[in-house]
Amino acid sequence: MTFAPLQPWTVTAVNLPEHADNPIHTEAGARAAGFGGALVAGVTTYAAMAHLPVTAWGRGWISHGGSAVRFRHPILDGDTIECRVDGERHVTAEVDGNARVEADFAITVREPIVHRDGDELQPIEFPLDATWSDYGRRSGDDSTVYAEDGIAHPSSWPRIANQFCHEQLVTGPWIHVRSRIAHLGVAPIGATIRAVANVVKRVDSRAGERAILNVFITADGRDVAAVEHEAIISLTS
Repeated sequence: MTFAPLQPWTVTAVNLPEHADNPIHTEAGARAAGFGGALVAGVTTYAAMAHLPVTAWGRGWISHGGSAVRFRHPILDGDTIECRVDGERHVTAEVDGNARVEADFAITVREPIVHRDGDELQPIEFPLDATWSDYGRRSGDDSTVYAEDGIAHPSSWPRIANQFCHEQLVTGPWIHVRSRIAHLGVAPIGATIRAVANVVKRVDSRAGERAILNVFITADGRDVAAVEHEAIISLTS
């Protein structure tokens, strides 16, 4: 089966206000951590980049596609992001010619994310309201399919993984560094989301302590996503 190629795309980075509870996404907090300004949340940049696969591959990508995304360097509010396509599925988000984020998008996920032993976190459960459909639009993805179909934007899945980090693992500024995401279905607005997670690994690095989580998400009891998620949960002073 032949699929349309991903197309280059340009978008302006935006720092959404709901992420201000992580000080790294505020001017004061980011400068205190040694950055030049407030960092745009990685999941916001990812939501904007999702414009490429959904435009090329449509609803099939939302229901059974996926991605692997790595945040290599900060993106600041107002930066112009140029999404360049290398090969069939590799996308680099560049600012002023410098690569900041890399993502590999897949039409079908071939390597499943499986349960691994680790410290279990408290499950997260909530009703899926319209803000989970609209998040992509506010991030810069102007695709209309989410509002038309009344379904969650795929950036919802790393957002939920971030929620585990923010609420249960960190006490100060922290940084999301990568995610591997498998779509297992679509989540309709109004469904009840339940997510479970465990910390499968902790690593000390020059930047600080890193945690790797495996997260599994259902909507009204049906599997919709699995995420392998890594974040620096304690920054080195």
